[in-house]
Amino acid sequence: MKWFLILWACPVILLTGWYGLSYYDMSFGIFMLTRQAHDLVFAVYGNILGIPPETIPPLVARAIAFDSLVVFAIIAYRKRKAIAAWYRLRFPPAQASVSSDAAFSRDASLSSAP
Repeated sequence: MKWFLILWACPVILLTGWYGLSYYDMSFGIFMLTRQAHDLVFAVYGNILGIPPETIPPLVARAIAFDSLVVFAIIAYRKRKAIAAWYRLRFPPAQASVSSDAAFSRDASLSSAP
């Protein structure tokens, strides 16, 4: 499970890190982090896919969000017993108690039936 998370998180972190640095042109002297390289990468991908380059970042963000939901659903499914135990400790079941007034009115309605 640890490697599953690592193999999911590393590309997501690298992609979002590159995107954020290159979008705001924080290059630190590295060409790949410049805004010029950012625009070039999306222009190339746009030409390959046949779509405008401006539409690619929202598509990638939706794909990352969907993949994240799938990954967390798999983790939740594998840890469902631990999650259920935590939930029972955090929110104990309410005690079912019948008040004396409710019991009296129920008994009275039963005895008055024809």
